[in-house]
Amino acid sequence: MLKYLYLLVLLPMMAQAQLRDDFADGDFTALPPWTGDGASFRVTSGQLQSNGPAVTGTRLQLSTPCLASTGTVWEFWANLKLATSSGNLADVWLMASRTDVNDANNSGYFVRLGGTADEVSLFRKDSTRATVVVIDGLDGTLASTTNNLVRIRVTRTTANRWTLERDLTGGRTFVAEAAQPIDATYQRSVAVGVALVYSSTNARNFYFDDFAVTDATPPLLTRTIAVDARRLDVVFNEAMDPASATVLVNYRLQDGLMPTGAQVLPSNPAVVRLTFGSDYAAPNVLEARAVADLYGNVAPGPLTATLVPAPVAPRAGELLITEIFADETPSVGLPLSEYLEIYNRSPTKVLNLGGVRLGKVGSTSVAVLPDTARLLPGQYTVVCGSTQVSQFEAPGRKVYGPTNFPSLGNDGDQLVLRGRDGRTLFEVTYSDTWYRDARKKDGGWSLEMIDTNNYCAGADNWTASTDPLGGTPGRANSVRAANADVTAPTLLRALALGPVTVRAYFSEKLDSASAATRSRYSLAAPGPAVSRAVPVAPDFRQVDLTLDSPLLPSRANTLAVQTATDCAGNASGPLQSAGFALPEAAAPGDLIVNEVLFNPRVGAVPFVEVLNRSSKAISLQHFQLSNGVGISTSTRTITAQPFVLSPGQLVAISPDAAIIAAQYPTSHDPAALLVASLPTLDNSAGSLRLLDGQGVQLDRFDYNKNMHLSLLATQEGVSLERIRASGPSLGNNFHSAAGAVGYATPGRLNSQAQDAPGGDQELTVEPEVFTPDDDGQQDFATLNYHLDQPGYAVSVNVYDALGRLTRRLVRNETLPTTGFVRWDGIDDRGHKAAVGYYVLLVELFRPSGGEKREYKKTVVLGARF
Repeated sequence: MLKYLYLLVLLPMMAQAQLRDDFADGDFTALPPWTGDGASFRVTSGQLQSNGPAVTGTRLQLSTPCLASTGTVWEFWANLKLATSSGNLADVWLMASRTDVNDANNSGYFVRLGGTADEVSLFRKDSTRATVVVIDGLDGTLASTTNNLVRIRVTRTTANRWTLERDLTGGRTFVAEAAQPIDATYQRSVAVGVALVYSSTNARNFYFDDFAVTDATPPLLTRTIAVDARRLDVVFNEAMDPASATVLVNYRLQDGLMPTGAQVLPSNPAVVRLTFGSDYAAPNVLEARAVADLYGNVAPGPLTATLVPAPVAPRAGELLITEIFADETPSVGLPLSEYLEIYNRSPTKVLNLGGVRLGKVGSTSVAVLPDTARLLPGQYTVVCGSTQVSQFEAPGRKVYGPTNFPSLGNDGDQLVLRGRDGRTLFEVTYSDTWYRDARKKDGGWSLEMIDTNNYCAGADNWTASTDPLGGTPGRANSVRAANADVTAPTLLRALALGPVTVRAYFSEKLDSASAATRSRYSLAAPGPAVSRAVPVAPDFRQVDLTLDSPLLPSRANTLAVQTATDCAGNASGPLQSAGFALPEAAAPGDLIVNEVLFNPRVGAVPFVEVLNRSSKAISLQHFQLSNGVGISTSTRTITAQPFVLSPGQLVAISPDAAIIAAQYPTSHDPAALLVASLPTLDNSAGSLRLLDGQGVQLDRFDYNKNMHLSLLATQEGVSLERIRASGPSLGNNFHSAAGAVGYATPGRLNSQAQDAPGGDQELTVEPEVFTPDDDGQQDFATLNYHLDQPGYAVSVNVYDALGRLTRRLVRNETLPTTGFVRWDGIDDRGHKAAVGYYVLLVELFRPSGGEKREYKKTVVLGARF
């Protein structure tokens, strides 16, 4: 006998709703239709019996439509005439999201009969993820090897409390499991069904009967959501009867406004969309009366729900990225996929995320959130790749998987959220230094924002997650705490980008509205006036100023900022200032290599220091450093951004400023360090060249480890410093940095620097007493010369007080008319010469005229006691 239990004769969807089937008519293909692996089932003596192939590992399934969800009782009879195991069991689906209950993407609730523990248990399945135990039944319940008879009853209340009961005689004297948990994960269903797996001898040993699904509870109104100013979505806890749910008089707003239209949504029969003839007031309360579910259960009412405001487009500071999972390996507990967490910071607004774009600065590819995307006040969502959504789905968690989800750099990236209209909503430029934990920096842990009210902050407001799983996707951050911004912004520097454009750089993100006030900016008189101020998106740490007349090249000027306000509202004091000048093209020799560390200590990094020895302001933008010759040449661009060196200014270029600071804590200048990649520097010798943006060589220094002071215990971590800025880029104009300053001076005046001598003397020696102990004070003697005409060949030899040859410094070399020769106190054998008086014999010979001159200069090699 087969029948449906009709509670309301006129319900058009009754054939898909509440059901009862005892297979007494000998058929399972109609009234109601069970579909799936129909050829592998049959009805025997009024019972549904498995009849599949005798092949181990076979999986079968049948299902029939049913929309019942909450306030429902499911009941069925079964007999498994076999010994249950992990390969011999049956799953009876109470609520399934797909008619093929074996589909990997199916989700819902099912009762498992058998398994390794020979039990009756209630499970939940979340799409492609592993099953979750809701009620763990008593082990050994189905312990027979030939006759596991049981009748099951499962109840789910409208409060989502579950009860699992069983009668092992097949009758209705039920015994309940002690656990009665609450689980509200799934509120919708399309089918009930059975799924089997068995070994070859058990193909016909599964029997089922007396399926009954009963809903005798009226529907509940869960919430009301504004679609727009004249439409509301009324959400019930179960599928609704269109006949009663579309009766207009069954609804009214608390202020008396009634709808002019009502429709049950085809995509979700638990939602009724109401349309009003005029804009409704908000806030408001909706009342519903005399509405019925699909099974005829009427809620007399009134049912009420406070109106959730209509979703609005987010504004800056309302939609935030609050968690970044950029390095997913090694796994700590999170899925092996990158994700971002996005948060609605507004306490009252429902945000419409439709059209919101997520991207990286410098990339044209963006991920666009779907038009249906919404975030309630204070709600989080996970955003990940389109193929990773199932990895993050979990009860109560909202997940979006747009195409073109950006690849997140492990070391850092600049991420931007933009509205549909292209306006910047949020920007963050993160770095792996933000973890503040070397272990977590290596992967498996997310970066979390500390204080969402301090969303403009950078490194100070982010840190590694402390959650045992490695992160908190879709929920409040584990590190959340008060971390207010109370610091006002400062003006860091100013750069002339062109004759009429000056860019001001600030220490933190500015309030873009106040930063656009041009009266806040002025140039020192008689400079041009500021005609326009435009904050630079997306991070608003810079402001571009347009001038009403052009700047003159290389003329020093000063930008003054009356006040600056960050996006947290902190205002700076008046008249911050920064100098700048309009740069001009560099000529060969204007910029020179001033210091080079090519053999750093183990674990350290090299650096190259560049000096502007011209009277020009010169920008390093697109300039290059190159090392090597021919096919072995290694070349790197110094910076793609404007970076101006004023006359006499120097900068040390290195891939890691933090390591430089740690290696030379007292002899570096942080303001003169520029982080950039360097060409490969051989630790023995190289040909280092400085090129402008067009590849023109400005300077070349052929370094060699033999240029170092031979008395050094080690050359590791010791730089070669230029002695005279005006001198040539040759080995005799470089010397090992002094030990007294830590053996290098990145970004600071060279420890071995000398000024060119003054006066008209032809030959001079400075100092008259020198002490070659590498302390940075009189470490070498310099023979300065000024010749009356070019063309001389020069030899310079050093003799001790007894006339013995100590060192040949120069042998028949043609020299320029002005220059110097250096003696570092080392003899021809590479040993330090003894303390005492020495004579520098200088022989000049001009082949063209046959003229020969000879000079003697004395110097004292001393020692400190």
